[in-house]
Parts: sequence; C-alpha cells; structure tokens
Amino acid sequence: MISRFITLAFLLLSFAAPSLAQSDPKDLINALGKANFKQAEELLGQIAATADPRVVPALEAFAEGDLYVRKSDSQVFITKPAGSNLAAIDPLTGETVAEEPKGAFTKVKVNNSLRRAIRSALGGLTLLSPDRSVRLAAAQAVLQSPSAENLDLVEAALATEQDREVKARMEEARAVSVLASDRSADEKRAAIDTVASLGGREAIGILMSVSSTIDESLRPDLDAAITGLEGQLLFWDGAQNIWYGISLGSVLLLAAIGLAITFGVMGIINMAHGEMVMIGAYSTFMVQQVIRTSYPNLFDWSLAIALPVAFLVTAAIGLVIERGVIRFLYGRPLETLLATWGISLILQQTIRTIFGPTNQEVGNPSWMSGSFALGGMTITWNRLWIVLFSLTIFFALLTLMKRSAFGLQMRAVTQNRRMASSMGIRTPWVDAFTFALGSGIAGIAGVALSQIDNVSPNLGQAYIIDSFMVVVFGGVGNLWGTLVGALSLGILNKFLEPSVGAVLGKILVLVLIILFIQKRPRGLFALKGRAVEA
Repeated sequence: MISRFITLAFLLLSFAAPSLAQSDPKDLINALGKANFKQAEELLGQIAATADPRVVPALEAFAEGDLYVRKSDSQVFITKPAGSNLAAIDPLTGETVAEEPKGAFTKVKVNNSLRRAIRSALGGLTLLSPDRSVRLAAAQAVLQSPSAENLDLVEAALATEQDREVKARMEEARAVSVLASDRSADEKRAAIDTVASLGGREAIGILMSVSSTIDESLRPDLDAAITGLEGQLLFWDGAQNIWYGISLGSVLLLAAIGLAITFGVMGIINMAHGEMVMIGAYSTFMVQQVIRTSYPNLFDWSLAIALPVAFLVTAAIGLVIERGVIRFLYGRPLETLLATWGISLILQQTIRTIFGPTNQEVGNPSWMSGSFALGGMTITWNRLWIVLFSLTIFFALLTLMKRSAFGLQMRAVTQNRRMASSMGIRTPWVDAFTFALGSGIAGIAGVALSQIDNVSPNLGQAYIIDSFMVVVFGGVGNLWGTLVGALSLGILNKFLEPSVGAVLGKILVLVLIILFIQKRPRGLFALKGRAVEA
C-alpha cells in the first residue's frame, strides 16, 4: 500500500519538478559503497533529489545496516541471511541477484548523522503521499532533520497541500530547510520567524544549528529569536514545575486526607495508614484480574468498580484494627505508635505471602492513557484525572463533615470529647467509624496511586512520612489545612529538586517544616475548641 502511495507521489512530483530526476539512482546507490560519511551524506541528498520511489527500500536498508558492497565489482546490494551465505538483492528492483559467502561483501557503514540524513530523505520522498498521516510524518521528519536538498521537494508538496495541519507542518519544514540553504536573506529572516513560532527546545536547537553558518546581517534576528525562545522556555519550565507540584500535591492529599481525620479526631499516630493505601492498590489489582479473565469488555470501568471495593475492604480492616487493638490504647501514644507499626509489618508480610514480593501489573484504562500539550507543557491524562479525583474526594469529605450528622458528631468529639459524650454522642463508636472512614479513604488513594506507582508491599511506606508532614504542616484535623499543606509541599518539592536533587530537597522540606512548627505548633490552620485550647 505505502509503495503504491510513494509511486503515485513521485509521478506527481515528476511533473512538478522535472529537473530533480536527472541522476541515475543506481549509480548513486553504488557510489555509497566507496563513500566516506561526509560523501555519503551528500549522496543521500542527490538520491532524494532523483524523486525515484524505488530508492526507498535501499535507504531503509541503509538505516538498518543491511546495505553491503560486493568486493568483486563494487556493486551495492540489500542483503538478507540465506543459510551460511548472504542473499544479494537488487536495491531498486528487489530481485535476488545471487547468494554468496559473507566474506564476499563489505558492510556500508552508517552512523547517527547519516541516519538523520536518511530520515530526512525518506521524509522528502513521502511528502506527496495520498495518505494524510504519511504526509504529516514526512513533514515531521524533514522538520527534525533540516536539509537544503529537501527544499524543492517540500515546496512542490506545499503547493498542492490542502490539509490545514499538514500544510502548517510543511511550512515549518520549509522554514528549517530554507535556513540550511543558500536562499536570500529576506527568505531566511522570514524562516527564522517561522521556526521561532514553533517554540520549545526544538526550535532553539534548530536556530543554534545554523548560527555558525548564517549571514552576519541575520545575526541580530537570530539572537533575538533565540533570546525570546529561552524566555518562553523559562516561563513554561516554571509552569511545568508548578503542574508537577500540583500533581504531587494531589497524591499527597489523597494519602494524607484520611490520616488528617483519624489523627485530628482521635489523636492516634497510625503507622499502618500507608498499608491501607497499599491494600487499596492491591484491591484494584484484584478487580482488574477478575475483569481481564471474565469481563474484558469492562476494563475501562475497572477503576470505577475498584473504588467502592477498595473503600469497603480497607474500611472493614480499619474498623477491625480500631475495635481489636487501638481502643485499648487510648491515652498511651507510644504504645499506640508501636502497635500500629507492628500491624503495618503484619499487613505487609501478609500481602507478600499472598501476592509475592514483586510488583503487580495494574493497567491504565484508555481514558487515563497518553498525554496532551498545553502551551509549552506536557500533561498526562492519568495525572490530570488524579488531580480532579483528589479534589472531588476532598470536597465530598468536606461536605460529609459539614452537612451530615456523623460529620457533626466527629467535629464535636474533635473539639470537646467530654462535652460531646455528655450530650449523648457515643464517642467510642465515633472513634471506630472515624478510623474506618480514614482507612477507607486511604484505600481509595491506593486506587489512584496504582495508576502512577508500582503496586508492591512497600507502596504505602513511600507516602506515610510525607502524609504526616502534610497533616502537621496544615493543622491537625483541618481539611483545608491538609489541602493547602499538600499542594504547598508538592510545589516546593518540585522547585527544589532540579537545583539540589530529590533526596536533599526532601531534607530541606523537612527542615523548613520543623522550623515552621517551632513558630506555629498547631500548623497553618489550627482547630479551635475548649479541648484543643486547654
């Protein structure tokens, strides 16, 4: 199919630019056998200028390292293994000419620079394909490998192009080809503006590549374009870091929001909270396993099914832990910390026993795969959905706390446990269901984290310390404080990492939080109430 497209393309091109097809492509291909790298690059431009579609297999074989020269007559062939021999295939007709020992041939050497030139030549050879995607890919190939030899081909294709997107990409390809040619200063000045409109590092690289050969009269225009692009790049790098910080902050919010409830209401330092996140991720894995084996058509719904499953499983485990262990240790923080740490080890080992110590595969539904560009930023769909999901969970929980009877009871117990008990609120059951709610939300966090992190028995340990930092920094038990704290720490981390590294960045964040807590022991948003103020 593609070969027919290429043939049709060059039938059209032979009318548009008859002067291109004046050299014998066979002689040019044979000349590759004795050429050095610089000479081979010049020959590639001449081969592309012949506009002969038969040269495409030869160029592809050259890029793959399958082009050989026969020692006896210096003829160049495409070769394929044929037992202990090599089959010599004519590079233009594709017919097998002979089978000879490997020692009868010498490989035509190719390097990365030549491969780029080959991509550029192949791009020019497909610019007139009837297939839109082929033309777009061809224009992109020319854009990435500027060459003056491609300029006539690009202009011929541009004259007949109707598709708006392909035409815009061909305009850009023409501009980079003009910069590599000997066209007039005015054309090159317009080409500089066109390349600058591309934006990003790619445009800077293209302009820098011609800076040593461009006319001095164009130097101010080139320098101004590069300076402007570097300024844009700096802006978009900052915007990208902010997005990465928001993305990290949303992950921290999901991991910490349940801890904010249990720690705030009950004062329990739950070292097993990370394992609730881990169990939520494994619940997602189990749901996907069932769907893969029994209901493969429902895979895109796997996360929607996993959410209630993970919540119920982890909430039930949390309820058992609170009723079976924690309720006997209220008022004894050290014993509670050690007990929950022991529970975390038990849960980790249980998961290792059932699923093994290696990572488990959790797939991305189609709507969470891929990415898109926003200005100079790249945003992945899975991160975007996690940000939206974490904010949805946050506001749903905030509504529960503010509008429901259970939420009012939780807040009453948080502010004054004795007074709440004297008003008839069953504080032990509020504690139990609060702990279950916090564990269930951690399980939901595990569903989201399974899409961006390795699902292993150690998953929760990566987030437990950061979760405690978020809760303490934002204000114990305050959901708005947890939101602000998670986003602040996420953005701060991402701005520190490029300059000091990930490990030192986390250390600096921890030091800053410690200094902040010295000034505001209750965090950014401290809860108010008689019990808290006592």
